[in-house]
Amino acid sequence: MTAATLVARVLPPVAGARRILERNYLVYRHVWLIVFSGFFEPLFYLFSIGIGIGRLVGDVTGPDGTAIPYTAFVAPALLGAAAMNGAVYESTFNIFFKLKFGKVYDAILATPMRPTDVAVGEVIWSLLRGAIYAAGFLAVMAAMGLVTSWWGLAALPAAVLIGFAFAAVGMAATTFMRSWQDFDLVQLVTLPLFLFSATFYPLDVYPETIQVVTRFSPLYHGVEILRAFTLGTLDWSLVGHVGFLTAMGVGGMVVAARRLESLLLT
Repeated sequence: MTAATLVARVLPPVAGARRILERNYLVYRHVWLIVFSGFFEPLFYLFSIGIGIGRLVGDVTGPDGTAIPYTAFVAPALLGAAAMNGAVYESTFNIFFKLKFGKVYDAILATPMRPTDVAVGEVIWSLLRGAIYAAGFLAVMAAMGLVTSWWGLAALPAAVLIGFAFAAVGMAATTFMRSWQDFDLVQLVTLPLFLFSATFYPLDVYPETIQVVTRFSPLYHGVEILRAFTLGTLDWSLVGHVGFLTAMGVGGMVVAARRLESLLLT
């Protein structure tokens, strides 16, 4: 099967994915507090680092070379982290339980639904969780006066793109995990992404080698998009950032669909 055929199977709307979304809604409406739990971590960082340290740091150089408050610099990055957290939490821990212990997908595939339906439905649900985190965080930013451009309205769709990329790759990675101990690797990946994706400091303060590595961070690309929208500093480099996250999401979807098919139908 060619890569083009795989993409064609995954990308179009899949009717069965709607059933996955309905099932997840029925389950999570009774545990809604758990869904929102990951929203608070980046919010706490905003209050402690963005505001606390921001008073000590003062202004920093923004993407367009002008001076901006440190809090306005950090907030878009933490918005991206909120979207990442929501997508990763949902597409890793919860998917693993359904796959290995709850045997939810075995029961689902006893119906006419296909592994592609499951992959698309779960990725959409995961990115929706990331979007919920991002929407709440963006509202806090707006209330604090940290969205200085009307382009900031586009930050929410950008956060959804971040959620899509991390949800797809998170689900693909989960299909390779064998035990709960493997989830230590999730934290091992997401923590450096959070700390070293130009989140708290401009990219040019890093050593040159770290700058090169950082440019391969998906969160870095998401942060650059969000920072541009919330500060109103758009340029053509955003096309590259969007392309990176889109390719990451599509690649993750293809791998997740193939792995589910291999695990559940063989």
